[in-house]
Amino acid sequence: MLILYCGEDTCSVSLHRLKSESLSVTETMSINQSVVRKFTEITKLRLSVSVVFSSVAGYLLGAETIDFYILFLLCIGGYFMVGASNVFNQIIEKDLDALMDRTKNRPLPAGQMTVRSAFVLGSILTILGVAVLYAINPVTAMFGAISIFMYVSLYTPLKTKTPLSVFVGAFPGAIPFMLGWVAATGEFGIEPGTLFMIQFFWQFPHFWAIGWFLYDDYKKAGFFMLPNGKRDKGTAVQVILYSIWTVFVSLIPVLGITGRLYVTPVSGVLIGVLGIGLLYYAFKLYKEKTALSAKQLMLASVSYITILQIIYVADKFLR
Repeated sequence: MLILYCGEDTCSVSLHRLKSESLSVTETMSINQSVVRKFTEITKLRLSVSVVFSSVAGYLLGAETIDFYILFLLCIGGYFMVGASNVFNQIIEKDLDALMDRTKNRPLPAGQMTVRSAFVLGSILTILGVAVLYAINPVTAMFGAISIFMYVSLYTPLKTKTPLSVFVGAFPGAIPFMLGWVAATGEFGIEPGTLFMIQFFWQFPHFWAIGWFLYDDYKKAGFFMLPNGKRDKGTAVQVILYSIWTVFVSLIPVLGITGRLYVTPVSGVLIGVLGIGLLYYAFKLYKEKTALSAKQLMLASVSYITILQIIYVADKFLR
C-alpha cells in the first residue's frame, strides 16, 4: 500500500501540473481527430473506399495468383488518386458547394481548410498515387492519370454547363473496375474492356437517380445532372434504358466470348435476378416520379454493382 504525503503547496503544484498535462493531451487528440476528419471529408472516404473495392474486385478477377503486395499498392494508389480527384473537385466547386445543403459543411466552404492547403494535399496525393500505381506497372499508372484528368478537367467544369457531364464523368467513373484487371495483368484487352462497359452503363441510372432526388439542391448551384434537365417521363425512360443496358452487359461474360473473363450460367441466373431488382426500381421511378423512388433506385444501384462484383469474384474462385 502506497501512502502519498505532501504539503498543501506541493500538492497544489502537482495537481496543477497534472491538469495541464491532461489538457495538453486532450488538445493534441482533438487536433489529430480534426485533421483526420478533414482528410476523410475532403477525400470523400466512403466514395473512395467504394472505388477501391471495385479495383480490388477487378484485380482478383484478373490475377492468376494473388500478390498481396500488388494488391496493397493498388489499394493505396487507388485511394490516393480518387482522393486527389475529390480534393481538386472541391477546390473548383468551393463556392458552389457553399450554396447546397448537402455540401455547405465540407472543409473548404465551411472555412475549415484553405484552398492553398487543399491544393497542396491534392498535388501530393496525385504524385504519390501515380508513383504507387507506376510501381505496379506503367499501364495502371496511365489509366489512373487519365481518370483524374478527365474527372477534374472535363467532368467537373461541365456539370454547370450541360447534362452531358454525366456522360463524360462516366468514363473516369468506369475505370476503377478495369484498373484492377490491368494491375494484375499489365495489359488492356477484351476482359478489362468488358468490366469498363459494365461500370460505364451503370453510372447513368445511378447518377440520374441522385440527380433526381437532389434536384432542388443541385439547382441552387446550377448543376445539370438529369439528361433533359427535368424530373419527368423522358428522364425516367432513359433511366430504364440504361438500366437494361447495364444488366445486359453484365451478362455478356456468361456467353464465353470475353476471353478469360467468364461467368458460369448459375452466376448468370443470380445476376439476372439482381438485374430484375434494379429494373424494378427503375420502373418504379418511371411510375411514381418521386424523390423517394429515386433514392430507392440509387440504393438499389449501389447494391447492384457491389453484389455483382462479389458474384463475379466468387464465381471465379468457387468453380
